[in-house]
Amino acid sequence: MADRHDHPGERAADDPIKLLAIRDTPLSLDEVFRAVGDDAAGGIALFVGTVRNHDGGADVDALGYSCHPTAEQELRRVAEKVAANHPVRALAAVHRVGDLRVGDLAVIVAVSCPHRAEAFEACRRLIDDLKHEVPIWKHQSFSDGTEEWVGAC
Repeated sequence: MADRHDHPGERAADDPIKLLAIRDTPLSLDEVFRAVGDDAAGGIALFVGTVRNHDGGADVDALGYSCHPTAEQELRRVAEKVAANHPVRALAAVHRVGDLRVGDLAVIVAVSCPHRAEAFEACRRLIDDLKHEVPIWKHQSFSDGTEEWVGAC
């Protein structure tokens, strides 16, 4: 009998990047979850970033995201790096831009891998690298009248 680790399902897919987008419309958990479905995946890890009502001890009244024209290219570069370093079967990442309200979905990333630990690790790397390397900026307005820009990179 062949070694179980030699099975093709234990390796990364040839083309694991299924969905990458930066959108000014509401994001869909179902769309992202469907995008990473794979019969060889034993684990799917999904992260959802939502707009919260506070930051740094202040109440947030309004929030908007904007991005550089190269943001989707950088998102692809980040996704390719994650896929190259983990046994990813399927990967998806979408980020919202424009004006958002408290509770809105701002970002969704998901990764499927042969095993759960790999999926958790790849998903964590994907969201962390997205937040640090993709040129997306957040503009927050606070209830005390102050505002701030927070840059991803």
